[in-house]
Amino acid sequence: MAEFIKLAAGGLKELHRMDERLVSYNVEMTEVTGGTFWTRYTDAQVDGTEEFPMIGDWRDMGKLQQWYEPIDLYNPRLRKLAKDLGTAWVRVSGTWANKTYYDLEGKYTDGTIPEGFQNLLTREQWIGVLEFVKHIGGKLLISATNCPGVHAANEPYPLDMVAKLFAFSAEYGVPIAAAEFTNEPNMMAMSGLPVGYTAADHARDHDIFGAWLKENYPDCLFVGPCTVGDININMGGQNNVGGGIANALQMVTTEELLGDQQVKMDVFSYHYYNGISERGAAMGGHWPVEKCLTDEYLAVAGDCARQYIPRRDKYVPGGQMWVTESGDAGCGGNTWAPTYLDVPRTLNELGDFSTVTDGIIFHNTLASSAYGFLEHGSFEPRPNYFAVLLWNRLMGAAVYETGEPVREGAHVYCHSRKDGKDGCVYLVINNSTTDTTTVTLPGDAVQYVLTGDGKLRSRVMLLNGKPLVLGENDELPCLCGETVAAGDVVLPAGACAFFVL
Repeated sequence: MAEFIKLAAGGLKELHRMDERLVSYNVEMTEVTGGTFWTRYTDAQVDGTEEFPMIGDWRDMGKLQQWYEPIDLYNPRLRKLAKDLGTAWVRVSGTWANKTYYDLEGKYTDGTIPEGFQNLLTREQWIGVLEFVKHIGGKLLISATNCPGVHAANEPYPLDMVAKLFAFSAEYGVPIAAAEFTNEPNMMAMSGLPVGYTAADHARDHDIFGAWLKENYPDCLFVGPCTVGDININMGGQNNVGGGIANALQMVTTEELLGDQQVKMDVFSYHYYNGISERGAAMGGHWPVEKCLTDEYLAVAGDCARQYIPRRDKYVPGGQMWVTESGDAGCGGNTWAPTYLDVPRTLNELGDFSTVTDGIIFHNTLASSAYGFLEHGSFEPRPNYFAVLLWNRLMGAAVYETGEPVREGAHVYCHSRKDGKDGCVYLVINNSTTDTTTVTLPGDAVQYVLTGDGKLRSRVMLLNGKPLVLGENDELPCLCGETVAAGDVVLPAGACAFFVL
């Protein structure tokens, strides 16, 4: 059934203000050093004309990964498009980071990897990260290595290796501005932690790391606990991974990981994915493509944030909440992640999260796997890139209460204007796949209507009917709005629209 929305030009209640770096992203450690990551989907699988051959046993997921060479962080297109997004936090982490040896002195130039580690970070590779962060005017977040090569489970965490990384970065002029202790430590069987590592061991080491950080780098934010999947959210029409799989993964809770928490964190962090991709569907929690615009699917991000709020208030009262990994689906993203079909989810996540709390969302990733803003290798921008670019250019810091209940065809969010002028900016998402949504404007407005190019599962997104593709010398297309008069605007099924009033 078609929906009708009436926008207000003023008199809106302000909820709070958002961080200017709300839209941030990961550059995974496996991208920096080279390593395994999720196998590419075929073009036909992305287009939806070929089914992905799902595995029957979640323990075989490793077969769905491939080796990738290190990403070129000096690539002109990558750097230009990242800088065009605006200032951001850049997170270098991931499970690969837990098992990385920092060879900043060049001890292992023959490619040998020290015992107990899985990969090696060279001086040149880390300088590449620092230069990239400096180029975009960003801030750097890392997680520390924590694996059998660092220490045994019953030994307190030694700080000499991570201290090298901090000292080198500071001396280079790009200090580490925030740090999580370990990536996804609550999935102990998959995180590469020391053999026999327990939640109590993590609580001990988390305090050791935090105390060292506050003593030696007091300006660096202590962020954590960087967990995933330890709350009860709807994934694919069912609850989180549980039962035998959860036991096999040795999943533990935030409370167990932090223990008595002797050293207080500055920011509370967690990971959120809307579900599990086709690659990991054997784990459960995979949403079929037919449901990816439904209200229940789009509700996952906000529900996740709301469930973590009590923990944030317990461990970091008054602090920000960061989603340090986010995307449409765990295990490298769904086949439709590189298409317009994921844009409503991405924009809805930003809108809904902003109504819940101040914080940062780190999209995983900038330029790797199916859910990257940019395509791996070519660095061609995907629809989600242009969607968040528009968000950054239009949506200001102040978040307003819209008074519109969420319903199919009417997901409505409102912020102040990014240009600082009087007025506001609405984001309206018509998540119906069949019906239009009519938006009544109170006065003249500038509209930015986003749609797929002839279909929802399109690799090219249209802005007011014009394709968003790079021009010569990688120039961005005109992200131009259209002036419309007061009255009714009809949004087609599946469209997202910004209205600047």
